[in-house]
Amino acid sequence: MKQLTIDKEELYSFIKQAVREVFQEELFRIRLENLPTISKEEMEDIEKLYGKRSSERDIAHSESFEI
Repeated sequence: MKQLTIDKEELYSFIKQAVREVFQEELFRIRLENLPTISKEEMEDIEKLYGKRSSERDIAHSESFEI
């Protein structure tokens, strides 16, 4: 098995970034799970006010990351 040599600050930086990414993913998941649902009547009211949505959907969320 090969050994990897890394200094303390670089290891700390890698761990900190990994933990930050996990927190961001979990926070996003929690936000999605807690979005309120709407009734059929509410959806009809929204469509009356703003029109029906197009069949083409816009990108709601996009992420990129380096490996």
